[in-house]
Amino acid sequence: MRRRDFLYMTGIGLGASMVQGIPLFGKDISVEAALTPVDIALKKKMADVALNAAKSKGASYADIRIGRYLNQVVATREKQVENIANRESYGMGVRVIANGSWGFAATDNLDNDSIARAAEMAVAIAKGNSKLLTEPVQLAPQQGFGEVSWKTPIEINAFEVPIKDKIDLLLKVNSEAMLAGAKYVNSNIFMVNEQKYFASTEGSYIDQDVHRIWPTFTVTKIDPAGGKFETRNAFSAPMGLGYEYLIPKESEKIKGGPVTMYKKRYDMLEDVKEAAVHITEKLKAKPLQPGKYDLVLDPSHLFLTIHESVGHPTELDRVLGYEANYAGTSFLTLDKWESKKFNFGSKLVNVVADKTEPGSLGAVGYDDEGVKCGTWDIIKDGILVNYQTIRDQAHILGLEASQACCYADSWDSIPFQRMPNVSLAPDEGSLTAAELVKDVEKGIYMFGRNSYSIDQQRYNFQFSAQLAYEIKEGKIVGLLKDAAYQSNTQEFWNSCTQLCGKSDYRLGGTFADGKGQPSQVSAVSHGSPTTRFDGVNVINTGRKI
Repeated sequence: MRRRDFLYMTGIGLGASMVQGIPLFGKDISVEAALTPVDIALKKKMADVALNAAKSKGASYADIRIGRYLNQVVATREKQVENIANRESYGMGVRVIANGSWGFAATDNLDNDSIARAAEMAVAIAKGNSKLLTEPVQLAPQQGFGEVSWKTPIEINAFEVPIKDKIDLLLKVNSEAMLAGAKYVNSNIFMVNEQKYFASTEGSYIDQDVHRIWPTFTVTKIDPAGGKFETRNAFSAPMGLGYEYLIPKESEKIKGGPVTMYKKRYDMLEDVKEAAVHITEKLKAKPLQPGKYDLVLDPSHLFLTIHESVGHPTELDRVLGYEANYAGTSFLTLDKWESKKFNFGSKLVNVVADKTEPGSLGAVGYDDEGVKCGTWDIIKDGILVNYQTIRDQAHILGLEASQACCYADSWDSIPFQRMPNVSLAPDEGSLTAAELVKDVEKGIYMFGRNSYSIDQQRYNFQFSAQLAYEIKEGKIVGLLKDAAYQSNTQEFWNSCTQLCGKSDYRLGGTFADGKGQPSQVSAVSHGSPTTRFDGVNVINTGRKI
């Protein structure tokens, strides 16, 4: 088993349940080698060796995951290239049920004898675990799919784009920031390719090719008179796309206020130019006066609130108390779901789980149990109606099938329940952000994720933003500093009074949502339109007002 090294981004606020970084693990590899695929016939042969060995030792069920994980990072600071890395991790994990209990083993020696030994070890572990079993594993029924495949619908494989082109872009981004008066700037592009092969004793042989990309930067300016400094991070979202994400289109831009936002194409140069302007404004911004405000939350900010206050508390293992690492358990206990009337939010609040949304980080064809992915409601008209489940949890809710929420971050990690894309549905109308702001008398318009805190039941919380603009009588009048809002999950979502339409809907997300012990990370997106919340308590987090 290999320990993972984590690369953390400089200047970005980190949270325990949303570690802002990307795991780089495995060995160095050339770009040419990374672009050479593993023969699918060889994967099937290796899978059959493992499945046959597991069955011969008494497994009633077995599945295998052959994973080839490729990571590339290009990192710069001011006029220098700080790091270029290409990494590969390649191996197989074998999971079995024997005597009613789970067992798991993994190997990166992929000859037939090593594969068979891993499968035999998994069965031995399962049989050992069964001696402490109180009730046998119950798997939701799942029909095998035969030989199928799925691939992220990318236009340009980011790994095929020359390193020089990526460096040129990042150094241009840095140059623009410094020309605008930035003291410090770093910029990075992270690229991920998960080549995953799943096979099971139920007859599935599933080959998937998953691509993700995340361009980002942090810009810092210093006020020479007072020595104060301010920063702004990129308003890019990590996406399940190829390098086409970094080839902007005017039609992908949303300019409805003081910030240009992006849908599925991102203009890194335009964003860094705006960032420099915003930082100058932040250095001059007046402190917030605490009180009750109507909040207008941009998707670049709201995605994190959705993640923490909706995504994590509807993970069924947290609800049941099976999982508490990184994010605690959940206030959304089963009795609230069983009542079929628990008021989570206002009637405007509709939250959908989706493992298929194009461009999202969580989009795959099949999960790591070989279950075909789909969509389902979690909150419907403000009422809690469902959770997130995998095959051995489905019976607890009386479901006939898993919701395909199983994932492992590496071939040597055991798969368990992970968050799908969890998104706030837009309004059916055509309301724009600019129109929404016109109706706000006393409010704050927030952009970008920043610091946050939430309790271990995912209930009481505090969030701040990269940018917080004051709204007076329907007009944006300037930036405020040190603004953060406090609420509890139920009160906050019941204060939701307006949502923009589909044209304003955008994705935010993270490459590395942490969970479990030993810890694993997963990539997940959260979509929403610009949304209004009335009468929320806003505090000043600075020392002086």
